[in-house]
Amino acid sequence: MADFRKIGVVYKPKADADRLNRSFKAIAGSLEKWGLEYALRYQEIPETVMDSSLNNRFKRISKEQFCDTVDMVIVLGGDGTLLSLARMMSQREVPIFGVNLGHLGFLTETPVDRIEAALEQLIEGKFTYDKRLMLHGEIIGPGDETIVSETVLNDVVVNKAALARIMDLKLTIDGFFASDYKSDGLIVSTPTGSTAYSLAAGGAIIFPNTDVLAVTPICPHSLTNRPIVLDAGSVIEISLNRPHENVYVTFDGQLGFRFFSNYRLQVKRSDRMVRLIKPTGTYYFEVLKAKLKWGER
Repeated sequence: MADFRKIGVVYKPKADADRLNRSFKAIAGSLEKWGLEYALRYQEIPETVMDSSLNNRFKRISKEQFCDTVDMVIVLGGDGTLLSLARMMSQREVPIFGVNLGHLGFLTETPVDRIEAALEQLIEGKFTYDKRLMLHGEIIGPGDETIVSETVLNDVVVNKAALARIMDLKLTIDGFFASDYKSDGLIVSTPTGSTAYSLAAGGAIIFPNTDVLAVTPICPHSLTNRPIVLDAGSVIEISLNRPHENVYVTFDGQLGFRFFSNYRLQVKRSDRMVRLIKPTGTYYFEVLKAKLKWGER
């Protein structure tokens, strides 16, 4: 049996109420088998989402207590919910089990109609840990002061607002000049993030346990500016060769900050990892086929 003593639950508030209710009932039914009286949560759960009779099975604590206390988290939602949690829990490598309540669910790969069977596998210890590297990104000001510091699972992106003109970007790797890019932006991604924005921009699909980082230009104005794959120990810096209006740095597509011509963005591998729980029987290429229709003609 998996030795989880303090199980946390995080959910997407706008997810389908029936799917959420089924998920909460399945978790509540599993707690006794784990030998637990309740699971932990920090979110408010309205009665339209969860049967009021289950309230005592999900103890509410503060967000800070949640981050410091739980030793495993069940995520009910989609990939965005899991990405947000990964950032929130980045100081602790707490195992995360994702249940997909939406449509794509590439990271939250267990569909809601299999939640009961998947939880049974977890209880029996029939699972593996899938360790994923994270990125640490910093926006650095003209006086070398750190303006923004974030740790993310998918990607860090320099991009422009809808009406902004093409950007002139400079890329350095480990302190050495690599290339200039006239493009709509640059994506620095982990192998996990290679199937997100990077894939849409023409980047490669990278097996998630590979120890690399990827840099993918967005709509480059040159046929020679292609995506590149780097050693995970590389230190990547991006800056503007000339002033541009409405340039932003986004972290996992969820946090955005203005980026000025006297700023520079430094991205490198984080010291932290994310541990995803994978029930026995799931394989990466099967997920690719199911979620992205990979290999179909």
